[in-house]
Amino acid sequence: MFPSVLLAHDLVRTYGTRRVLDGVSLTASPGHRIGLIGENGAGKSTLLRLLAGTDEPETGTVVRPADLGYLHQEMPFDAAATIADVLDDALREAREDLAALESPEALTLEEYGERLERAQLHDAWDADRRAGLVLDGLGLGALEHDRTLGSLSGGQRGRLALAALLIRRPTALLLDEPTNHLDDDAAAFLEEQLRDLPGAVVLASHDRAFLDAVCTDLIDLDPAVDGPTRYGGNYTDYQDAKRAERDRWQRRFEEEQEELQQLRHAVSVTAHQVAPGRERRDSEKMGYGHTAGRVQQQISRRVRNAGRRLDDLTRTQVRKPPAPLRLGVPALAAASADGLLVTLQDVAVQGRLTLDRLDVAATDRLLVTGANGAGKSTLLAVLAGRLPAAGTVQRRRGLTVGLLAQDTVFDHPDRTVAATYELAVGPARAEAVPLRTLGLIASRDLNRPVGELSVGQRRRLALALLVADPPELLLLDEPTNHLSPRLADELEAALGTGPGAIVVASHDRWLRSRWPGRELRLT
Repeated sequence: MFPSVLLAHDLVRTYGTRRVLDGVSLTASPGHRIGLIGENGAGKSTLLRLLAGTDEPETGTVVRPADLGYLHQEMPFDAAATIADVLDDALREAREDLAALESPEALTLEEYGERLERAQLHDAWDADRRAGLVLDGLGLGALEHDRTLGSLSGGQRGRLALAALLIRRPTALLLDEPTNHLDDDAAAFLEEQLRDLPGAVVLASHDRAFLDAVCTDLIDLDPAVDGPTRYGGNYTDYQDAKRAERDRWQRRFEEEQEELQQLRHAVSVTAHQVAPGRERRDSEKMGYGHTAGRVQQQISRRVRNAGRRLDDLTRTQVRKPPAPLRLGVPALAAASADGLLVTLQDVAVQGRLTLDRLDVAATDRLLVTGANGAGKSTLLAVLAGRLPAAGTVQRRRGLTVGLLAQDTVFDHPDRTVAATYELAVGPARAEAVPLRTLGLIASRDLNRPVGELSVGQRRRLALALLVADPPELLLLDEPTNHLSPRLADELEAALGTGPGAIVVASHDRWLRSRWPGRELRLT
């Protein structure tokens, strides 16, 4: 009775001269939780807006349930509205359905059936209890319900919007980066709630742990020959499928290159050789002219066939698979093969950090964790020498240090991306490690001034400078922010094998759960 399948067919959406979505189709049935992944700008948020109906495609159609929930839209309340107002709105339909079912004489049989079906679908009898559980689970339970929205932080308002959707339990749910502003416990709670929803869910997320825990399918929106690709299973299954794809790509590339080499040899040499080293017998000499002509025809046919195949394969050969992200070798790596690089003792930054002792060795892999405000970024700034601190800070003489901060600013915003990269790493390194091969900056952005880049793009350029020519001590503050899951995987692998010492501050649950080195938790 109530349509529950979300359907999109052949969606096209263009911004300016750039086609963001080109013929995207999607079917989201009840019980399926589809994750959208891809690089920034691949069209994840655009697709969600088209599915929600807040944006319209140039071509294509969307069929959506009437009861559709979309997280990334402003709540229909002004700053003076209270938490209680938001909760009442989220519970309104459930309460109306229950009230109607308690007075069945006022309904026709068809109306009663519709009310009952909707109440069962939305679990209306448990709505009020669910509201309390959801608020507690998302860290909002301690807030007084008479608090106005204007008095809440941005993170609290985002969690309240998410809570309202979970309380309402719409038939289909669209979520854009739903784990933003969530701590580990709240993210785990959200995962459990979404797994229990009977309806369809489509979500965009960079959170690999979340994708792994929730999704039944993943759609990779990064450009591909056959368009966006749908993968069954969670993020671990996606990783396995992508590895297998790359292995097949590598094997095909190698086989085609070997065949190309053989064809070139056949066309230029082998096909033109007529039984080399073999003398004609007397019995063959009388008919040699006739035989030679037949042999020459065979040779010509082989030459033509080999030439045609060479032309076809040269035109259709697959390109070489891109190399995964890897850290370069710092020039002074040999000099720092052993010993301590930095020692901190009784260090304090008032109101931000206190630390008894920390030693960072030359090949260390240190993960710094802790709640927001615990001092993770402050510690990295002290290690980098960018922030003075009380106590003792000792660095090895001549130590090279690089810091990827959360806020990235370039001194010359009018300089192009390519020029900034070459000047920072030097012409030789820029030629040895071309920026376009790192997968961090799109080719179309290489000639743009860095001042025109988004926050995420500027941060990816700063990461590229460190990846191409890493220092002896590499400090990374939330390095997987603004990276697609695929690039985050590659960076994570590179950190495990790269040279020098690496200190990472991160809230990324996937990275933290797989960190191979030691951990320092700040409280």
